[in-house]
Amino acid sequence: MLGNWLKTSILMAGIVVLFGSVGAALGGASGMLIALLLAGAMNIYAYWFSDKAVLKMYKAREVDASTAPELYNMVRELAQNADLPMPKVYIIDEDQPNAFATGRNPENAAVAATTGIMRILTQRELRGVMAHELAHIKHRDTLISTISATIAGAISSIAQFGMLFAHGRDRNVHPAVALLIMILAPIAAMLIQMAISRAREFEADRAGAEICKDPTALAAALQKIHNYARKVPLEAAEQHPETAQMMIINPLSAEGIKGLFSTHPQTEERIKRLMAMAA
Repeated sequence: MLGNWLKTSILMAGIVVLFGSVGAALGGASGMLIALLLAGAMNIYAYWFSDKAVLKMYKAREVDASTAPELYNMVRELAQNADLPMPKVYIIDEDQPNAFATGRNPENAAVAATTGIMRILTQRELRGVMAHELAHIKHRDTLISTISATIAGAISSIAQFGMLFAHGRDRNVHPAVALLIMILAPIAAMLIQMAISRAREFEADRAGAEICKDPTALAAALQKIHNYARKVPLEAAEQHPETAQMMIINPLSAEGIKGLFSTHPQTEERIKRLMAMAA
């Protein structure tokens, strides 16, 4: 557990340092200030509104004990096990089996599951999945992923507009150097963001297995979702790939360059760790 948190902390520090370095390299003091203002505005927006935005992207509909009693009561029981407030529960009408958690803190959180995942998993396996999502809420991973995603986005924005302030009065950046930064900085930011996401997935697997008290159920669910998800497209995720890191299994088709930037660890390794817990 400590190793995953330490790795996350180091990676978060790395993406912040990269952010400042890009702003300073391309724009000096003014570039740094623009970068800070941009990131600050993006993070404030993401903190307050990202959960509503992503639920809207996926056309999620809220359910309760009367409209989806099995799922709602399952989440309520697991939330009590995790000592968490009851999150809002949503269902997404999509065939791809997947699920995610969102919200800025445990008091303002939501979990969402697709109709596909509810159809292919047993109740025991679905408990493992929802426990995994509640672990993300308990560890405030939704906030960590939001911050890392917005900073990565800010780095990309600064790099795209780098040429506009790379030759100010206090700067004399060679065009070739500026171009190199503009190309490599967003890639580096994305790689760090993906590494943060992978570290948090491992930790959510571990904590989720403890919440549901059944590591093998989560392992079985991951294997089943992995087998199905690649065969069934999720159009909203393809249109908004920045949301892929939220899902329990990578929802993207992984064709072309997308496969180079995996937001999730290898499913085989996740299952191996869960089975070791069970043993």
